[in-house]
Amino acid sequence: MHEKKKSVMIVAGEASGEMYGASIANEIRALAPETRFFGMGGDCMRRAGVETLVDANVMAVMGLIEVVAHLPVIVKGFNILKEKLRNAPPDLLILIDYPDFNLRLAKLAKRQGVKVLYFISPQVWAWRSGRVTGIGRVVDMMAVLFPFEVPFYQKAGVPVTFVGHPLLDLVRPTMKKEEAVTSLGLDPQRRCVGLFPGSRKSEIKKLLPVVLESARLLKERMPDLQFVLPLASSLRQADLDPYLAGARVPVAVVSGRNHDVMSACDAAISASGTVVMELALVGVPNVIIYKMSTFTYQVGKRVINVPHIGICNIVAEKRMVKELIQHEAEPLPIANEVDALLNDTKYAAQMKEDFAAMRVKLGNGGALRRVARLAMEMIG
Repeated sequence: MHEKKKSVMIVAGEASGEMYGASIANEIRALAPETRFFGMGGDCMRRAGVETLVDANVMAVMGLIEVVAHLPVIVKGFNILKEKLRNAPPDLLILIDYPDFNLRLAKLAKRQGVKVLYFISPQVWAWRSGRVTGIGRVVDMMAVLFPFEVPFYQKAGVPVTFVGHPLLDLVRPTMKKEEAVTSLGLDPQRRCVGLFPGSRKSEIKKLLPVVLESARLLKERMPDLQFVLPLASSLRQADLDPYLAGARVPVAVVSGRNHDVMSACDAAISASGTVVMELALVGVPNVIIYKMSTFTYQVGKRVINVPHIGICNIVAEKRMVKELIQHEAEPLPIANEVDALLNDTKYAAQMKEDFAAMRVKLGNGGALRRVARLAMEMIG
């Protein structure tokens, strides 16, 4: 008698999460080729053979106000996955980041007797640390990126495994700086600044105008500068066009070659998020910016208990990269910081040294392979 094909549901709600989801599916398939995958993701997961019942690109929003406005879409996506868990429960549910949505899904899975592997822990160490016990009730295994996360779960009796950071494997620029510059059609005689305004439409709306105005100020001071913007996999060129049309500075938009773009940069302006970590691993001096609705910011300020918001700064346990948040994230302070990164060689060299030291803290590569092995053990 043939054994029934195993099925795995993978749920990711962000550009970076769905990139990890795709790699995990590929790693599991290498161990068990017959496995079926379905869930929520984007282009990367579809290319990896995951049937996406819900498109992650329409689900990615940040901030309380923004989420409320987007609620009908989020609820619809949730209900599709809920039905699937009820009617065709998988052998395993792998949840990637996206905590408010995914922890609710974990609760449903638990009721259906589906095992839950959670990858990329909610930042319980930063805010709402009381959630740990609740997480323990609905998650069978927590796979974490950072060593400092392990004690939080151990104390609460939640099974936890430190797998390391997937970016150590995924951030592999294929080219040296000169090569990257030429292959992207940029001018090798001019310095290059990368613009990374975020991977969500809500971030583009809040940050891209500020980033473009910062670029204009920099261009006035240093006419030799050129600017490049990698298009996030969760966005389309049409999402940027209205802003770029009004920009008073030329920007080269590049699709699908994030790490080559980073290799080409002398400095970067980056929205807080996974990309900050990628820039640190490639060794690009940058400034971290973020804006959210005033309400979200005021609430966040009261409940978040970490000294930094940039994940690279949190891991390094020091402010390696300057953070300009909310009212500080304005064109002039941003331009001044990029100016310093480009022209104060000592300052830029120190930041690169700090990046190298942070990399050591992240351990060795192989994180997604470890997640796949954990998944196989849980499926049995």
